[in-house]
Amino acid sequence: MPKPKVFVTRIIPAPGLERVSACCDADIWPAETPPTPGEILARVRGVDGLLCLLTDRIDAAVMDAAGAQLKVISNHAVGVDNIDLAAATARGLPVGNTPGILTDATADMALALLLAAGRRIVAGAHEVRSGGWKTWGPSYMLGADFAGATLGLLGFGRIGQAVARRAAGFGMRITYHDPFVTDPQPGLEAQPVGLERLLRESDFISIHTPLNEATRHLIDAAALAKMKPTAVLVNTARGPIVDQQALYAALKERRIFAAGLDVTDPEPLPLDSPLLELDNLVIVPHIASASWRTRAEMSRMAAENLIAGLKGERLPNCVNPDVYPAQ
Repeated sequence: MPKPKVFVTRIIPAPGLERVSACCDADIWPAETPPTPGEILARVRGVDGLLCLLTDRIDAAVMDAAGAQLKVISNHAVGVDNIDLAAATARGLPVGNTPGILTDATADMALALLLAAGRRIVAGAHEVRSGGWKTWGPSYMLGADFAGATLGLLGFGRIGQAVARRAAGFGMRITYHDPFVTDPQPGLEAQPVGLERLLRESDFISIHTPLNEATRHLIDAAALAKMKPTAVLVNTARGPIVDQQALYAALKERRIFAAGLDVTDPEPLPLDSPLLELDNLVIVPHIASASWRTRAEMSRMAAENLIAGLKGERLPNCVNPDVYPAQ
């Protein structure tokens, strides 16, 4: 019996790739950079399954190009804003993701960026390497205090709550805004507040919301204007949640103290972006989940979703369960 045909849009870590290769006739995109939309359309024709990344736009045109035999779409990510879920559901296609496993790694990165931006770690390292460090000075390279400061979390799901647990160890006061979370994990001393209050009172703000039409440019010029001039903003969620032009202006004019971005819009950030001129902005290349264990587990989960869908079984992690008949 022939193996099912699948297209994998990038080389993923071995735990997942080995499973897919063993069970499927796999066409694996070999390049480090993602396939173009045209290349995706060409490679999906006739496949039974698709394993994609957040860099790949999977819309109705891609699904239709694949054909009626397409059984499953597995996303090697937690967020699925790169996939047209309505189109997939309308076609009866289950879509899988990889939730939970990257919670700790992403929370670690959020805290790292809060520290790096708040305590000017990157700027300080540049001072050493560039010869700007002349002597110790009482007002040299001053940054923000963490103990006793207020951390506002925009989004209080798994990752937001993991950041809260870490921040508690720094003696921070924690607030959050998330209309969908009414029962956080027990033991977390975090206060729910309105968005305006969070923006106004927070010394540090960390973003952990999904990207959708309600959150696109949630942090815009008006939101930034409400923040303290000493505020530090960090985004490890999705780039378009922050209006980058507004962020540039706020940082350039010192209307907020600093920011840290793991995600940008677009990705990668062009080398002529004015954001790269700023000394109060830390940017890293979307590496919040880039730990050995996390990426290995993500690949395994993505493979398991793909293989379950090819077998006609319920996906272990399905984001559109409406495709399944009611039990």
